[in-house]
Parts: sequence; structure tokens; C-alpha cells
Amino acid sequence: MPRLQGKRALITGGTSGIGLETARRFLEEGARVAITGLNKAGLDAARKELGDVVVIEADAGDATDQGKVAVEIRRAFGQLDALFINAGIVELKPIGQWDVAAFDRSFNTNVKGPYFLLQELLPMFANPASIVINGSVNAHIGMPTSSVYGATKAAMISLTKTLSGELISRGIRVNAVSAGPIMTPVHAGRSDQGRAALIKQIPAGRFGQPSEIANAVVFLASDEAAFTVGAEMLIDGGMSL
Repeated sequence: MPRLQGKRALITGGTSGIGLETARRFLEEGARVAITGLNKAGLDAARKELGDVVVIEADAGDATDQGKVAVEIRRAFGQLDALFINAGIVELKPIGQWDVAAFDRSFNTNVKGPYFLLQELLPMFANPASIVINGSVNAHIGMPTSSVYGATKAAMISLTKTLSGELISRGIRVNAVSAGPIMTPVHAGRSDQGRAALIKQIPAGRFGQPSEIANAVVFLASDEAAFTVGAEMLIDGGMSL
């Protein structure tokens, strides 16, 4: 039997990269899937590629948009069995180049929006249910230029722990996957020299693939992970060693 048969799932940022691949894997495993995205063109392309999915246009960085997402999920599914908090942005630059607007943009998209989405969705979670948060290896390593990005992901990994303690009595498990460099549009746009320099920092000697993260999310969302609570899976090719 498929591992997510009949489960109702929401994947934020489901139009490309890890989110799109996870949506594909959830569908293969029997789930009913909704995805969010920032623009209609991206959502239309994802729906054409994925097939039978619910698409919701929403800005992950706008706290007021999250109530709209919850309304659409209630209309489509009634309840929610699995949530993958995946939408986020990566901005890397030295501390001296940050301004308040850029700082707020990163924290709004990677922390504030997801936090208030969780709040809006809380009444809809089934018992049992699973929340998976997309963290990052950058929360654990001192990579230059990643001060703000790493801080946003450290905040989300902290929420994995604190919300686990708060929500487990309701049957909601919260876990995180923290990836190293994955071959998504973020890294595909780098120069050959930039990619080569990054690979030198990865003991496995290569970028990860979106499917390698998606498979971990499938496990955490499934009943196979019923005893996995407040965990962080580092999937980074050894980068954090």
C-alpha cells in the first residue's frame, strides 16, 4: 500500500525545487496534495506537471496571507494530515551589506509567515498529523555571508523542538529536514566555479538531489515515523561533520 494513502497534505513553496519534487512524491504515495506559490504562472506550470493538485496563490512572507491559505485548505480538504513548511528564500551577503528591508524580508518569509500559517492551520490538523519543517545545514555551520539565512533556519529548527513539546498531546508530530546544497534553481544559477568551490566543502563530493530530501519528508509524514518527534534529519552529504 502507498505510504501516504488518503492523507491530506499541504506543501508550501511547491512550484519548484524541493517543494515540487515532494509534491510529486506525495502524489505517488497516495496523498491528496495542495501547494502554495507566489505567482499564478508558477502555480499553473506546477499543476500542469503534477496533475490533480490544489493550487493556492500566497506570499509566504506575508503573515496576513496565511489565513487565506487556511480557508482554501478547509474548503478543499476539511482537515489536514501532513504539512511541509518548505517555502523560503536564500539571501547571502556579508553583514555590512544588509539593510533593514532585506533582513525583514528573510525573517518574514522564512520565520514569521510560516509561524502564522501554523497558527491558522492548527484547528484543522487531524489526530494523528505530521508537520515537517525545512531547515538547513546553515543553522549548524559558520558559512560566511549566511548570518541572516542561518539565523532564520536556526529559528525554525528551534520551533521544531518547542512545538513538538506543545503539540504532541494533540497527536501532532513536528520534525525537520535540514539539507545541505541541493541542485535546485538556487544553485543551478551559480557559476561552474562557484559550484565547484561549494562541492569542495561536501565530503560526499556532490550536490544532493531534490528527491533525496523529498524521500525523507515522505518518511516523516508517514505512519512509519510515528515515534519520531522533535527530530532533525541532516541530509547534507557530510557538510556539517
